[in-house]
Amino acid sequence: MMAPLSEEEENYVRLALLLKGLAPRAVRTYFDRSFPPIHLPSTLNINYNTLDDLKYRRVLTQTQWNLLFPTNGVPDSTTFDVTLMICLIRNLTSIIQPINGFDRLPLTVETTPGADLARIKWYRNILAHHDSNKIATADFNTAWSNISDAVRRLGGQPMNKECQELKVKILDQSNQEIMLEVKQLQKEMEEFRRTVNNPIPLNIRGQIKEELEIWAEDDKMFIETNGAKKAREREREREREREREREREREREKERKERHS
Repeated sequence: MMAPLSEEEENYVRLALLLKGLAPRAVRTYFDRSFPPIHLPSTLNINYNTLDDLKYRRVLTQTQWNLLFPTNGVPDSTTFDVTLMICLIRNLTSIIQPINGFDRLPLTVETTPGADLARIKWYRNILAHHDSNKIATADFNTAWSNISDAVRRLGGQPMNKECQELKVKILDQSNQEIMLEVKQLQKEMEEFRRTVNNPIPLNIRGQIKEELEIWAEDDKMFIETNGAKKAREREREREREREREREREREREKERKERHS
């Protein structure tokens, strides 16, 4: 059985539960107001060229692209993570960005939806890069206030009640097991940092990439090895060729329309 968590460890777990559980739901609530689910497929199709440009510039990943334009079925916002939802809101709506942009912690006086989205995004990144499994109580209280206020404004009063309950609820075994997973992931992340300048076997490279993407969604964290560099160069060349093919297809489509006009 797991030993009881210290207060600072509980702070970490509660903040993780807030950012990984409640905050994404609040962002999705706002997202669905901006992009009503019934109109989401047509909205994405209308903005195809804008999204295609974001993909070309590596703002969108292939995995995210597949969610936006699935081979089978239609796009569903319940499959979108916080990073993708905020990206779409930033680029496809007229949302007002915070004074210092979306990539910094907004000022306390900023309470617009854009500021709240940036606030959640910023704290998620901070937690992803936090180098221990403890958070001082003073820091926790500040972060909790900022995040829970953003969740309330984006998600509505019912979510504010959930935030209040989460802050004081007794952490049961299932919650504490999250701490074990966090500790294990931190060990693996530290190992990644130590091996960052060494060749990484192909059989684990995919696993490393996946875990880094999960815990550093908005960062450009690359593993600098000769093999990885060559792989990225090949991928860039393939992407350039795909873009050239898309351009040729657009030209052909334009010619077809002109012939029938």
